Amino acid sequence: MAATTQAKAPARRGSDDIEPTPGEKASIGDLREAAKACRRCPLWRNATQTVFGEGPDSAELVFVGEQPGDQEDLAGKPFVGPAGRIFDATLEDADIERQKVYVTNAVKHFKFEPRGKRRIHSKPNAGEVQACRWWLDSELDLIKPNLVVALGATAAQSLLGKAVPVTKMRGEVIEREDGLRIFITIHPSFILRIREQEDKQAERERFLKDMRKVKRLMAV
Repeated sequence: MAATTQAKAPARRGSDDIEPTPGEKASIGDLREAAKACRRCPLWRNATQTVFGEGPDSAELVFVGEQPGDQEDLAGKPFVGPAGRIFDATLEDADIERQKVYVTNAVKHFKFEPRGKRRIHSKPNAGEVQACRWWLDSELDLIKPNLVVALGATAAQSLLGKAVPVTKMRGEVIEREDGLRIFITIHPSFILRIREQEDKQAERERFLKDMRKVKRLMAV
């Protein structure tokens, strides 16, 4: 069983928020519609669209990634690109039904650097993560999941309000002061960046092992 430690919930943004508070939103659908006009940080200027979370609004399990990629930005849906395919295959192998979980990102717009005709992923900075935290907090407030899986460092930072050493804390459960349980693991895009096929397969097995832990934790 994964170890459990305590952490504070991230602080809310102040009274300068331009969107209504979560209590004024009746549903995830209302949040998704409002997020289309988000101007909390400059990332909306170059992105094709806001990519909001997807899944049942009463899901017991929520996965949080970093941000949309190129294909997600074009499709308007989270985890539909190469990393999403690894994610889907691993969930299936772990006997976790994706249609029953809610999948979202810490940052809702694609941050990239143009390189010729390609758009190369660029990591969101702390300010961008902070600006978008309101949306993630609101999603979690409405869904009230039993467990949240932080896929990578950016997701963990958004959920916990501080930088987290993912490699060191991988497989651990951190319980926030509000009672929300956060399971730490890698983002599946990490697997894509591994060049050696043997190492890539080993990392996929480790990620599957993490997802099987998540499956067991859902029964607790």
